[in-house]
Formats: sequence, C-alpha cells, structure tokens
Amino acid sequence: MTDITLRPATLEDIPILQHWDEQPHVIAASGEDDEWEWEEEIAKDSPYVELFIAMLGDHPIGMVQIIDPANEETHYWGEVEQDLRAIDIWIGEADDLGKGYGAQMMNLAFDHCFSNPKVTAIIIDPLITNTDAIRFYKRLGFKFVEYRTFGEDECMVMRLERKN
Repeated sequence: MTDITLRPATLEDIPILQHWDEQPHVIAASGEDDEWEWEEEIAKDSPYVELFIAMLGDHPIGMVQIIDPANEETHYWGEVEQDLRAIDIWIGEADDLGKGYGAQMMNLAFDHCFSNPKVTAIIIDPLITNTDAIRFYKRLGFKFVEYRTFGEDECMVMRLERKN
C-alpha cells in the first residue's frame, strides 16, 4: 500500500476542493447545506484551524481539517472543554473509497493532534445517516458521546481519548 502524507492546503488547492464538494458521496457525508468558503478558509491565519490535503504520492486524494473546538472563531462546537481537537475528513473521489486511505489519513491526524501533549481527546460529528462513517470511526476507537444537532444536521458526537 502506498503511504498517504498530509500537507498544508494552499490557495492552489481551491479548484480540487470545490470539485470534491460537488461529489455525491461528499455531499452525503457532510450534508446538503455544508458550504465551504475555501479561499477564506485557506487564507485566514488562525492558530485554531488547520487544513491539510491528503496526498497519495503526488496525487491529492482528500482533505483533513483539524480545529481547536474551544477556541476557533465560529464556535461551531459551542461550549466545550479546553485541550480537545475536532477533525473533519473526506476523500474526494469515490474511486478512492474503501482502499484504507481514510484510516491512514485519520492516523496521521491523530499523530498530529496528540503531538501536542496538552490535547486530551479528539471529537468528531458524523451525520447520523452516515452509518459507514460511524462504523469506520468506531473501528478507529471513537466512542459515542451524544446525539446533537449542528445547524440543521443531526449528528452523532464521538470521542477518542488520548492513550497514555
């Protein structure tokens, strides 16, 4: 299996990110109303938000966003404890699904998050209709926390604790 790497997203990635946003499997995973303002997201210099492009060799295959949910500017997660990270992930093309790339991307994201010794856990919020993602996250060790509505999206909040 070819190794996946993560690199910071750049403004040059906007066309591929916009293309991925239009893919049926991405829409199904993120919700119909999930609109990303990529130029703004990539250009802002926030210490609380990191955007990565997952690379298979020199070919971009997905995106990973890691945020500090207690401190990021939109307060999407509401009131949460300090020292958490939240991850959004997707693979851009349907042909790249089911090949183990998502697990590699998540493990790289875990390593990145937990490289900060203060980070105690990672949270995620898959749509409750996204049963494949929920099964995937459970296999990676995430545990159910609660059902929660974000905007109009019914989600399952899940959490992965730091291993000591």
